[in-house]
Amino acid sequence: MPNSKAFRIGYAIVIILLIVLLSSKVDFIFRPVEIIFTTLFFPFLIGGVIFYLLRPIVYYLDRRKIPKVLSILIIYLLFIGLGTLLVFLLGPQLQSQFKSLINNAPQIIDSLNDKVNSLKQNEWFSRFQQNDYITIDSLTSKASDYAKGFASNIGTKIGSLIGVITSVATVIVTVPFIVFYLLKDSEGFGNRVENFLPYLKAAEAKRILKDMDEALSSYIQGQATAAFLVGVMMYIGYSIIGLDYSLILAIVAMITNIIPFLGAFIAFIPAFIIGLIMSPLMALKVAIVVIVVQQIDGNVTSPLIMGRKLDVHPLTVILILLVAGNMGGFLGMILAVPFYALLKVIVSHTYRLYQLNKEKDRNGIQVID
Repeated sequence: MPNSKAFRIGYAIVIILLIVLLSSKVDFIFRPVEIIFTTLFFPFLIGGVIFYLLRPIVYYLDRRKIPKVLSILIIYLLFIGLGTLLVFLLGPQLQSQFKSLINNAPQIIDSLNDKVNSLKQNEWFSRFQQNDYITIDSLTSKASDYAKGFASNIGTKIGSLIGVITSVATVIVTVPFIVFYLLKDSEGFGNRVENFLPYLKAAEAKRILKDMDEALSSYIQGQATAAFLVGVMMYIGYSIIGLDYSLILAIVAMITNIIPFLGAFIAFIPAFIIGLIMSPLMALKVAIVVIVVQQIDGNVTSPLIMGRKLDVHPLTVILILLVAGNMGGFLGMILAVPFYALLKVIVSHTYRLYQLNKEKDRNGIQVID
């Protein structure tokens, strides 16, 4: 039997595919693992994000000789107070706008259809509709049916609503405890690596974990800060021009801005639609506000906050987002870039160790297994 490198790689691929095939035949064995993963994924995901946002504050208080447990409790009380203040300041307005949006959803859709029908009379749109594959009628019909169906089913899907409320309640209850223990024991994780690995391997593992931690920390803290500033600027801009549902649209912009490059475009669509329904001039004002805010974010806030710590080319980010959005939807687009950053750190360190071992083998000395 051939023993070349190509055949060994082929054997490995066949074995991996065989394992995957056999695993699919006994998927009931992995069902408990799937349940555990889906149950813990969101609490630990949200807890991890909050952990990276609060950790600099804990470290700052720790340098001031404040015990870590007391620091965490102080931060919790501070954020509870800020959250209560925001609820009192923005809660009534947010509730009023959201209620108005739900009640006016059918009218908004009908108004949008009227706007589109008037635009269809334009000669350019008539030429566009000559395409047999994509027509304005088909696009607007599908969008209208989807939006009306979504709006009409909000009050009927009681079971799903209860399930969502239960999941949210579970996250709200468990996340504070997860964050507490992550903040309390974060420094001990890297040190425990030494108990399981030899000295040289432990040192390399700690170095990889440190680089992964720095990449993830810089990305989460930078994106969260930039997204918050974008949301504030959008709210100020929308309020100045008098756009309806300004707070809801600003929150949408803040959330979608977590997605690099594409997030701004996603947030622009609902704001532009609301502006277009109000008047063409309002739609133009919305476009101006979005352009101004994105210019400030792209040239001032994001470079100052994010810098180039991840060192990922913009084209690479766009390609990653397109693939992740197709595979995992909105959540996939949010997680794609940090996951790529972590994978890049692992691959770069693995390649460095491979080159180092290769060089040591040439000299007849092998230091790292």
